[in-house]
Amino acid sequence: MMKWQASPGQMADEWEIKRLALLYARAMDRNQPEILDEIFTEDGVIDRAGQLRNGRAVVRTTPAMLSERYLSTFHSVHNQLVTVTGPDTAEGETYCHAEHLERDRGGGNTVYTMAIRYSDQYVRDGGKWRFKRRTLTVEWTDVRTVQWSKAKVLAALAAEKRD
Repeated sequence: MMKWQASPGQMADEWEIKRLALLYARAMDRNQPEILDEIFTEDGVIDRAGQLRNGRAVVRTTPAMLSERYLSTFHSVHNQLVTVTGPDTAEGETYCHAEHLERDRGGGNTVYTMAIRYSDQYVRDGGKWRFKRRTLTVEWTDVRTVQWSKAKVLAALAAEKRD
């Protein structure tokens, strides 16, 4: 049964754990694998429908893969529910929309959006909360054409990808 009231220590743990999802989004969107080094355990796992990225060394390659595949990504973290299950363990669920800007075959741009639910397992490792496992479930996807009001934005993104 879930406790509805939390102690100050538990609230601090939950805040630190919730911050992991925000840092994860930043790492993915800004191609900053060093953040993943800090927020995953050495043997941490990302599981997307059985496609496993096992271990910190593999997990840290994910932002570069996204950067190579898309012009830009934008992860928005929404609802989060965290339950501390022991002194050094916790579990949680995080909702997210992940938007991926890409060129379409016709020369235009589309946004591929995924509505994601992460089921997370956390451990306190070296005094810090970290992801032990992130299981990613895509609830639905959407693809839309991008309407640019400022063509300079697109030109700048394309120039960054060429450099």
